[in-house]
Amino acid sequence: MKGNPVKGAGYLLRGLKMLPHPSIRNFVLIPLLINVLLFSGAIWLLMSQFDGWVDYLLTQLLPDWEWLSFLRYLLWPLLALVVLVLVYYSFTLVANLIAAPFNGLLAEKVESNLRGVRSADEGWQGVLALVPRTLARELAKIAYYLPRVLLLLVLTFVPVVGLISPLLWFLFGAWMMSIQYCDYPMDNNKVSFGQMKLLLKEKRLTSIGFGGLVQLGMMVPLLNLILMPAAVVGATLYWVEEHAPVVEGESAELRLR
Repeated sequence: MKGNPVKGAGYLLRGLKMLPHPSIRNFVLIPLLINVLLFSGAIWLLMSQFDGWVDYLLTQLLPDWEWLSFLRYLLWPLLALVVLVLVYYSFTLVANLIAAPFNGLLAEKVESNLRGVRSADEGWQGVLALVPRTLARELAKIAYYLPRVLLLLVLTFVPVVGLISPLLWFLFGAWMMSIQYCDYPMDNNKVSFGQMKLLLKEKRLTSIGFGGLVQLGMMVPLLNLILMPAAVVGATLYWVEEHAPVVEGESAELRLR
């Protein structure tokens, strides 16, 4: 596989560093607020319902036979991981669906500053114009994601294969995070969903490095609250430096460094 995972992870770190930049600060606020509200809700839901959900799954999977009670202790950590993953991905999908137009606008603003070209309407008209297109792309990502996550769920309970399921979940999550955030700048540039996946596969290790660090960062309290806009900025850097065609009048230097 081609690419460099360290370079990919570096795009996210640079995205975090750029968040306070005056030229994009206002475009960061709404995605940041959406992330804060939804992840706060996810934490509250997990704290109040987590044990009940895991116990429910145990009762569905195991018959109420006393001699099988030892299996509850073996299955509990695995089912706890499944619940955490499902809640994490569910809230991530909802957050990205709601924030999609604002993330698209943020990516557009970052790219226009990086490349020294004029961006489209940056006000509410710009947001409204992005809504149909970005929502359609989010639905395409969900359609791509759901059958694969269901397959992973099945594999989690397959003997032997289930032992490596945490690694499979991580790699899949890293790939999906790369798709999720790199889609914003690529969609702005009329790159189709299929073509975007091909571009990311060209340097798969770079994509996995970027998405993997996004995924890990999403699991860190407080840091996960600012990671959505940072990932959008980092993904835009990735697009501009790795895949974007050179256009007439483009700045010779990246202005947000």
